[in-house]
Amino acid sequence: MPRVVFTQNIQRHVGCKPCDVDGANVRDVLDAYFRANESARGYVLDEHGEVRRHMIVFVDGRAIVDRQKLSDTVKPTSEIYVMQALSGG
Repeated sequence: MPRVVFTQNIQRHVGCKPCDVDGANVRDVLDAYFRANESARGYVLDEHGEVRRHMIVFVDGRAIVDRQKLSDTVKPTSEIYVMQALSGG
């Protein structure tokens, strides 16, 4: 099963321990994770179910392409990392 991991800085704001969940794409995997952790959903996704601007999601080391529908493919051995996107100057 794919593994979902949230960075430490996110875990300071909302409890979201690493977890193995089933799914064929990023939407499936995150929805399965969020069913057991609804508070993390609101931190990562906006009211339309899209990845919030200040968040970034990686699958196997590559940033996802589809931040709206979350249709990027996930393999059974994939690692999905969720982190805050930092900006500024």
